[in-house]
This record gives sequence, C-alpha cells and structure tokens, in this order.
Amino acid sequence: MATYDLVVIGTGPGGYVCAVRAAQLGMKVAVVEKNATLGGTCLNVGCMPSKALLHASEMFEEAGHSFAKMGVSVSAPKLDLPAMMNFKQQGIDGNVKGVEFLMKKNKIDVLKGTGKILGTGKVEVSADGKSQAIETKNIVIATGSDIARLKGIDIDEKRIVSSTGALSLDKVPGKLLIVGAGVIGLELGSVWHRLGAEVVVVEFLDRILPGMDGEIAKQFQRILEKQGFAFKLGAKVTAVDTSGKTLKATVEPAAGGNAETLEADVVLVCIGRVPYTEGLGLKEAGVALDARGRVQIDAHFATSVKGIYAIGDVVAGPMLAHKAEDEGVAVAEIIAGQAGHVNYDVIPGVVYTTPEVSSVGKTEEELKQAGVAYTVGKFPFTANGRSKVNQTTDGFVKILADAKTDRVLGVHIIGREAGEMIHEACVLMEFGGSAEDLARTCHAHPTRSEAVKEAALAVGKRAIHM
Repeated sequence: MATYDLVVIGTGPGGYVCAVRAAQLGMKVAVVEKNATLGGTCLNVGCMPSKALLHASEMFEEAGHSFAKMGVSVSAPKLDLPAMMNFKQQGIDGNVKGVEFLMKKNKIDVLKGTGKILGTGKVEVSADGKSQAIETKNIVIATGSDIARLKGIDIDEKRIVSSTGALSLDKVPGKLLIVGAGVIGLELGSVWHRLGAEVVVVEFLDRILPGMDGEIAKQFQRILEKQGFAFKLGAKVTAVDTSGKTLKATVEPAAGGNAETLEADVVLVCIGRVPYTEGLGLKEAGVALDARGRVQIDAHFATSVKGIYAIGDVVAGPMLAHKAEDEGVAVAEIIAGQAGHVNYDVIPGVVYTTPEVSSVGKTEEELKQAGVAYTVGKFPFTANGRSKVNQTTDGFVKILADAKTDRVLGVHIIGREAGEMIHEACVLMEFGGSAEDLARTCHAHPTRSEAVKEAALAVGKRAIHM
C-alpha cells in the first residue's frame, strides 16, 4: 500500500496548486483525478476555454466594426467556427500539459480514478473496475463544483446547454436564451452575440450580476443593451418545450403573473454552481456538510474529521479559481506547520466581457448595510486620455474609502482591461492603504490606470481631469 504525507482529491486550480506547494515544503504528495486530463473545470471547460473564445470573438467583432474607423481597410470577416474551436482547444491542451509538467517537476504522483475517503488516513482510488487503497497522513478535498440544474429542464448539452455545452456549439444559434445574468451567462452570451446570435437573458432577480456593486451593474446593463443584449429581469424560466424545430421557453414573472413564450435555438442554463461531493464517501467517513451541501471547515480548512481538509468551490466563499489557489497554498503551509492564511476581504472578481468589470472588497450596498461611514471617488474613462484616443471610453472607476481613516474598503471598475487594473487596488488593500496613498502614487501617462489614481484623488474631491 502506497503511503503519502498528503493526498489531494481533484486537480483543479485549488488541488494542483496545493499539491505543488506541499511538494515544495518537502512532503510526499499524490493527486487523484477522475477525468482524463488534469486541471479541473477551470482549465478544461471553464475559465480558460471561455477566455479563448472571448478573445477570438472580440477580434472577429473588432475586424468587422472597428478597423475601418482606425484607417485599417479589410474585407468583411468570415467566421470559421471549427477553426475558432481549434484555437480554443490549443489553449486547453497547452494549459493541461503545463499542469502535467508541474506534477512531474515536483515529483507528485498522479493517480487516475475516482477518489473515495475511507476515513482518517485512507483513500480508495477506483478506475476501470479496479480499486487501490492509499495511506496518507493528510487528505485535502479539492473536488470543485458542478453546474446547478433547473428543476424540470433537462440539459442535453446540444440544444439545452450548460456552460460546458455553450463552449462547444457546432454552429452559431440564431436565438440564444440565457437563464441567469451572472458572470458565466454574460461572458458566454458575449461570445455568441459577437458571432451573430440574438441574445435574451432571463434573470430571477431585478438586476444583473448579483453581489456586485449596484451602480456598476446598472451601467454594465446599459452597455450590454447598447451592444444588443435584451434582458428580462424579475423573471423565471419554468419550462422548455423541445418538441419543435425551435425551443419554446415558458417565462413567468418571479413575483407571479401571466407567462409568455420565448422561442430559441439554444437555451443556456447558467444559474450558478453547486459543490461536488458525490461519491466521496463523506457521510460514511463522518465529514460534516453545511445546509448548502458544502464541506464544513474551520479557520484552518480542517473538516470535522482529523487529518481531512477542504478548499475551493467545495467549501464556503466565492467560487473563484484564484480563491481556491490561495486556499491550496494556505492549507499546504498549515499542514507543514506554518501559518497559512487567506485574506477574504481582498479577493478580486472579474467579468471578462468587453468592457470588463472588476471588483475587490466591499460594495456600497454592503457598507450601507454594515453602517460604515464611507466616501466615494469616481472617475469616468471619458476623461482618461488613453481611453479617449483609443475611443474605448465606456465605464468608470469607483473607489470606496472609510470616511474616518481614508482606508480603501472597495474598488469597482467597468472598462477596457478592468481585470488587469484591479490588482493595484488589491495590493494597496493588502497593506491597509488609503485613498491618499493611491492618489499620491505616480502612474504612467498615458494609461488607463491613471483613471484609478484620479478616482483616488476624487475621494478627496481633488481629481485633476474632471
């Protein structure tokens, strides 16, 4: 029987990063993966392939609509969808091979099969009808999440699809109906809308991007509507009739009322994700779950069973790859006797549409609810030199600072490359920095990031270019 210091179940961003850090700290490590490739949802059917299609579809749209006004004359672009999907696959393959390389480099054993916890110190790995038992001092559950399903609507990944199927459609749908106005739905809606689909988004709540700053979400909705998105907010899809050539979705007001029927070629169900705990043997092993089916952990990622830990989408907190990575590093360090830690107040979130939306820290709504006195600094990209010359002026930067101490509590950006710009705010907040600290930091000119500095100046009512 093989013996390890640590066995990690799952090789998504949380799992493989945890394994690498543990190996760096001198542990003998194995990872268990039930899928044919390493990397989990993120690398195979999530974050990475969606970014490839977002980039490719943005280039397609730029060539068709923006080149001419910049003095670049090209014939109308033609979509070669199989070639675009091949571009996506090349990206997946490169990233997956990268994780395989990291496993070899760090001498981590890769055990292919389904992992089941038999209790403290024992994991069973099953594949092709055969099982082997592994002994280990510690176990980390990093099994991630699965798509959330809508009652009464069967996902076939052809006409009614999840995010997985939406990444591999064999033709551009004439009409795409998206259920859920969260990050994933809006990103995938952007891909297919740019490629020619008519997109309608149905959202149960009365707003898009639940959890993000309300002012940012409203502005973003206006931008998407200008691009051609249609939204039905405060509504729910209760049924989808698949008997005809086109799908017929029944849409009802969330508060109750008369139903309407919407036709679509493809329905994309994007109502969130749920922790993946199936077949892990958690109940039998005595590992406690919370009311939402997530693995319960303490402040050190320990479950109710000694020597068993959990990280990532399978535990509470934002279902983000980078949150899982940080938790993976922290738990490996804790197991090694170090002081691993994750600052949950400084975890950025990004929507990779055009323009992008990024956010870190508290929203205005959260500060109001907590009764925190705060000041706001805002600066629009219409007043940013680089954005003006590039004619990409949609959006603004918003900084929320403590009214008494000036400490930055939250930063929210909508605009081109917002996902890259958010990180100076993250670094500032990690060190407890103030809006004035940011305002007095020299920023290169001309850059979009100057809008962040100007928003910080605006906290003190002294923005220069507005």
